[in-house]
Amino acid sequence: MAEAEQPGIETESLRTVLVALAVNLGIAAAKLVAALFTRSSAMLAESIHAAADSGNQVLLLIAQRHSTVPPDERHPLGHGRVAYFWSLIASLAVFLTGALLSLRQGVEELLHPTPASSFSVAYLVLLISFCLEVVSLRRAYRQIKNEATTLSRDFLEHLDLTSDPIARAVFAEDAAAVVGNLIAGAGLALQQLTGSSIPDAIAALLIGLILGFVAFQLALRNADFLIGRQASLTLRSSLAAVIVAQPGVVSVQELVVTFLGPRQLWIVARIDIDGALTGTRVKELVRATTGALKSASPFIYRIDLVPSGR
Repeated sequence: MAEAEQPGIETESLRTVLVALAVNLGIAAAKLVAALFTRSSAMLAESIHAAADSGNQVLLLIAQRHSTVPPDERHPLGHGRVAYFWSLIASLAVFLTGALLSLRQGVEELLHPTPASSFSVAYLVLLISFCLEVVSLRRAYRQIKNEATTLSRDFLEHLDLTSDPIARAVFAEDAAAVVGNLIAGAGLALQQLTGSSIPDAIAALLIGLILGFVAFQLALRNADFLIGRQASLTLRSSLAAVIVAQPGVVSVQELVVTFLGPRQLWIVARIDIDGALTGTRVKELVRATTGALKSASPFIYRIDLVPSGR
């Protein structure tokens, strides 16, 4: 019923980020060396892309670490939403920086063409990078797919609805990296065939545009959760059914279910109860309803029930 029902999912997210970080650090260094050898703008754009991914994953690790800090006097609702804050910073600062640098490199290549060389080195690096990125992408896909299956959702639906900004970001950046490798390879191949630097420059521009698009989409999702995005209608309906099923509850007048962090649900409900109930019975009803909700989902972080009788 919750946004994820898989034990140890936080550990899975951590492993997914660490795998992606290790892959991208190696890829960034290899592509930078290849760019220096080949003088290819597309290869340089891809090295910037990999470096941006690495910086993003460092911020995602910070996000995951700080989001698990328990509540304190200044933050009585906990620190869960800090995951969305750092993910938003990562998408804006790191991804957009990478996008702008890649676009700048593409424009520079169009204005001042530089013939590329050592194509075999570039192809080898791109092939190895492509294989490593696919491994990282498959891990991120598997994590999200398993959650989606548990919740009876299809993959794309869960990718949009999941409250985990880390899994979403890793999948998006790995998917962009796989496409980026293909674009860079196509640009180099066309340059080798035609002798023109224009395909290489266009490849760099396309890589920059992909990075910008991914940054924009991730920023929108994280901003949505920071503002206070409602849980899915299916989840809210399920929780409302649990409340109404309690003896003494007539109806649910208002139900708000938002996220205090990844897989941390906050339920605020105004319930209409039987007017014949005594004060003691009302307290028992509130306790029973709270217990039923917590039993229905291990990811409910806080419940606020406001009973009202006629």
